[in-house]
Amino acid sequence: MRWNVDHPGIVPENPKVDLNSWRLTVDGEIEKPTVLTWKDLLALPAQESVSDFHCVEGWSVAECKWFGVRFKDLVGIVKPRNDSKYVFFSCTDGCSTSLDLADLMGEDVILAYKLNGECLDETLGGPLRLVVPQKYAYKSAMYVEKITFMKSRKLGYWEQLGYSDTADVWKNDRRAT
Repeated sequence: MRWNVDHPGIVPENPKVDLNSWRLTVDGEIEKPTVLTWKDLLALPAQESVSDFHCVEGWSVAECKWFGVRFKDLVGIVKPRNDSKYVFFSCTDGCSTSLDLADLMGEDVILAYKLNGECLDETLGGPLRLVVPQKYAYKSAMYVEKITFMKSRKLGYWEQLGYSDTADVWKNDRRAT
């Protein structure tokens, strides 16, 4: 599988984002609501995370080298309240997803802006995408522009269409029951 060659981006027209006006809003059940500019995001501590990437359609890309901000490091900045259990991601293209906060605290969960040493192309979710290796790719939201910490679960775009909300790759958890 040659990612984005054999399997092109799924969005008919990838959103064009001006990095000078781009903002990442982090709000909801947190102590420190935050709005980051692109420069602010790049100034945060970042690291590489190597993982396989699994699509619900049955293909995978091995050993992707993602680079960006670990989600747990962002959590340390915004400080979720004790009753914050879920996180909802809103994206520039109108898609969305949500995950349990606990699922986002792994060392390999990253808000990526580079892939294999290159800035993340918009066809792969750039400028910023979430990467959650243990979940199917529809949980790794592309074009992230807002992150909302919540007390209760809210289904995202694909989950409302019948995809599994837990999306566990290792349990082949693809469709809602």
